[in-house]
Amino acid sequence: MFEKIDAIDSKISKLVRMDHGESPWWSLVTFFAHSGDSWFWLAGLLISLILFPSRRLLAAFLIAAILGLAVVVMVIKFTVRRSRPPGDWGAAYRNTDPHSFPSGHAARASLLAVIAVLTGPFWIAILMVIWAILVSLSRVLTAMHYFSDIVAGILLGIAVGQFVVLIRPLLTALLPAVF
Repeated sequence: MFEKIDAIDSKISKLVRMDHGESPWWSLVTFFAHSGDSWFWLAGLLISLILFPSRRLLAAFLIAAILGLAVVVMVIKFTVRRSRPPGDWGAAYRNTDPHSFPSGHAARASLLAVIAVLTGPFWIAILMVIWAILVSLSRVLTAMHYFSDIVAGILLGIAVGQFVVLIRPLLTALLPAVF
């Protein structure tokens, strides 16, 4: 049964996949593929902690959420150990993290979108949801993930996003110096 599902997943992923650099859209797709990188978000949030003291609590909360999600994603990846789809693009990802299930980028983008939907202004929430969809799709388009990897990542990001928003008051009460 799993083999049949895997074959369908591979077929869908191959249909969606773009060939490296052969489309005028390739640069935009790779931009979105990279825009979900954890180092990018963590660096930006650390800079925000320093430069915008009024946003310190939000930045600390988002850093904690991203790091917590990263632990969950890595535990699942190293338990499942599904290899990434074959491809030429993304050597850095392929070398440092050879496992594809679930997509950490899709999970992170969905986490941030859910937090925006539940806590932010409407216009930011809409932008974050659109961005999360584009990040997720870009990971299949660049052959970094199978379609099911991003579906699992999206569902995981949504669940963790709802959870961290729910426990935010508890975190604030337990760690007032941080949050």
